[in-house]
Amino acid sequence: MRPNIITEAGIPTRLNQWWSSIPFITSGVVLICGVIYLLCLLIGYDSYAEICFLPSAVASHFQVYRFYTSVLFHGSLLHVLFNMLALVPLGTELERIMGSVRLLFLMFLLATTNAILHLTIAFLVAYNPLYPVPNLVNECSIGFSGVIFSMIVIETSLSGVQSRSVFGLFNVPAKWYAWILLVLFQFLASNVSLLGHLCGILSGFAYTYGLFNYLLPGPSFYSKIEGLSALSVCVRRPGFIMCTGGTTYGQLPTYSNTSAAPSALINGNFLRNISSWMPSRHTATAQEGEDPRFPGRARTLGSAGTEPTAREASAHLHARLLDNTTPSDPLTNTQHTAVNTVRADATVTAEQVDTFDEELKKLVGMGFEKTQAEVALAAADGDPNVAIEILMSQQG
Repeated sequence: MRPNIITEAGIPTRLNQWWSSIPFITSGVVLICGVIYLLCLLIGYDSYAEICFLPSAVASHFQVYRFYTSVLFHGSLLHVLFNMLALVPLGTELERIMGSVRLLFLMFLLATTNAILHLTIAFLVAYNPLYPVPNLVNECSIGFSGVIFSMIVIETSLSGVQSRSVFGLFNVPAKWYAWILLVLFQFLASNVSLLGHLCGILSGFAYTYGLFNYLLPGPSFYSKIEGLSALSVCVRRPGFIMCTGGTTYGQLPTYSNTSAAPSALINGNFLRNISSWMPSRHTATAQEGEDPRFPGRARTLGSAGTEPTAREASAHLHARLLDNTTPSDPLTNTQHTAVNTVRADATVTAEQVDTFDEELKKLVGMGFEKTQAEVALAAADGDPNVAIEILMSQQG
């Protein structure tokens, strides 16, 4: 009997497969936090007073850098391991939906808003006339868990599930999931920043309810970032997920959509089940139907599948372009065009033509030049995803 290669793979192979499945930004954050902790461990640095989030220091000396240094440093091995293991599934799912650049901006936005909320609440509680708690402004906080709590709220809202499992022990309503985790961590762990986690939850809800929409840039911003020559090495990485500059798949559901099955996110692969959460497609342009909070599915460079790769499609495109632009004999070219016309008339139905025109309009609406989009869509046999791959590779 032929051995099962997957089940008999060693631990190093499985770890390598697991790590290679993590997208670019998520794996980058894990590496940065891990390396920072190891360096602190090697040099014996254990005094975090200069880099932690300390409300009194931020207010008195305007040390805004603490907004971000406090997120990347961790106090113990269990601290960094737990946070990074929690980040991997959350970051992977959100990055595959939003794209790598968009997720990086989201993390930056959440770290900033968490710190501002933390600072505001700390001073309001510390100096309120009814029951002041002055020690709150001198509380030193570090760790990525505040951003993780924000991502938990966003991912739970995005999935549309009715209930979530708490450590596999029991299920709770999805809307209370983050709050229950907040209470459990306060009882199960020592030296946990209640205010830091609370501000993460508040920022997550503010994002899902659209309160940060005016802070979110448009699709062209992400496209320009991805087009920078300085970032070409990163963009070409297999785990880098592109933002397509707008989605043709409609809006993804948020907290208001409760039609998804409760176990869709837990029992199956997120990307396999995401199509069941999609609303029906409509004829509006991508810019009109896009939610800036949940912009839709991004695309991964170098992803495996049965569809033609970008390189193969690009080569096919070049061949088509050469056939159309450099005819050696006008008569031969005319005959070739006539043959193609007859062949197309014999095999393409009116419905397929309408579909082709619809997809072409959507590509033009995403900012691509009409002629290039038409050729790319023809080379991709009408598949808009492959056509986008071709157009993006041509621009690169």
